[in-house]
Amino acid sequence: MRLLLLVVALLAASVSAAESLPPEIDAALAAAHLPQDAVTLVITDVDPAQPPRLVHRADAPISPASIAKLGTTLAALDLLGPAYTWTTQVLVDGPIVAGTLQGNLYIKGQGDPKLVLERLWMLLRRVRAQGIEQVAGDIVLDHTAFEVPPTDPSAFDGEPLRPYNAAPDALLLNFKSVTLGFMPQADGIARVIADPPLAGVVWPALVPVAPGGCGDWRGALRADFSDPLFPRFLGAYPAACGERSWPVAFADPGSYAPRAVAGMWHEVGGHTSGVVRDGTTPATATPVAETVSPSLAEVVRDVNKFSNNVMAQQLFLTLGLRLRGAGTREAGRDVVSTWWRERISTDVPWFDNGSGLSRDTRITGQQLVRLLQYGWSSPVMPELMASLPVAGADGTLRTTRAGTSAHLKSGSLRDVWGVAGYVDGANGRRYVLVAVANHPNASPQPLPRGQRTIGMRGVVEALLAWMGRQP
Repeated sequence: MRLLLLVVALLAASVSAAESLPPEIDAALAAAHLPQDAVTLVITDVDPAQPPRLVHRADAPISPASIAKLGTTLAALDLLGPAYTWTTQVLVDGPIVAGTLQGNLYIKGQGDPKLVLERLWMLLRRVRAQGIEQVAGDIVLDHTAFEVPPTDPSAFDGEPLRPYNAAPDALLLNFKSVTLGFMPQADGIARVIADPPLAGVVWPALVPVAPGGCGDWRGALRADFSDPLFPRFLGAYPAACGERSWPVAFADPGSYAPRAVAGMWHEVGGHTSGVVRDGTTPATATPVAETVSPSLAEVVRDVNKFSNNVMAQQLFLTLGLRLRGAGTREAGRDVVSTWWRERISTDVPWFDNGSGLSRDTRITGQQLVRLLQYGWSSPVMPELMASLPVAGADGTLRTTRAGTSAHLKSGSLRDVWGVAGYVDGANGRRYVLVAVANHPNASPQPLPRGQRTIGMRGVVEALLAWMGRQP
């Protein structure tokens, strides 16, 4: 505690002294058209006993965007353990007679963040292996482990077809998205493949091929998803693109799970006399098959490397379900806040939904530093470190130029861009870096005559280069 108070005092002294930034960083901010009072910058040792190297606006509350996932994923690793898994069960409420289930078949979700197409197919294959060819009753989908209010996928940023806007769900199937594959043929058309097959949805089988460069090929298709059951392409597919895929959130997310299960059940050779619908699993139902998710360590890697919003929200709700008995956002927030208060600091940031896809989440640079310093000393440090994008190599930072080795979580929203994580110094020590901008120029912006600002990414690249040169 004495060391923590020392660090807080040093940070406060650095902020009050308003020390000037290195000339290279000043120049990068100017090139990005970012004023100093719009950015938070902190560089300090992973050891809290060491004084900070650079501090600028460390105590200002900021919107962190997806950097907030650091709190959710570290709390989950710490509280549930890296080996934690989710189980999705299939249960029945009647006997199987001559290949027919005399009753209903239930699929009970428990929040699995990665119940993707291949695993759903394997699960239904296991059901068929139990001798079930026909379901005399209904196939019932149980989402009740989570309590998630209805949401409008376009409410956040007006992009309802982006998979990152999918709402969390106790029975989250394939992120509620469809992957459209386009394969140009020699006869001037491109074949269209949609996975998974959704019952009742008729996708175009073909689309014309157009000459010219690839460019904005999605825009060239002029997709019309206004009728979810009969999507259309009013344009053409550029031949220069070759084979491409396009993940699209289904336009009617509420009907996605029943349509996906019905389509996949038919594909594995199953039949039903009833319907596929949402409902609740009775306590007397008997398990017949199950699928177990990848480990939490693997899930966290997907969450942080690729900044998967809905998977992060699944973790947040799982924490509430397992540690408070309620799969609600409020319960998840209580778990993470209590964990932070007990293990990091009594100065607790405001977590909204655990993913950072929110305008309400607030944290300071100083709080992020404490989180990362705690993570460095935690037994789950290897799993956390392995989950972070490596600047210039993979994940969301694969195109970021790095002057030194850096494992950083990025965050991006409209008017927000930043990173937080660990950087290797030229002196062999490891440092915590926090660099976030809250400003309209945080992301690259168009300028007259086709130019663009470099955005906060350019400032981060300048910081990494500066750190790589420091003795």
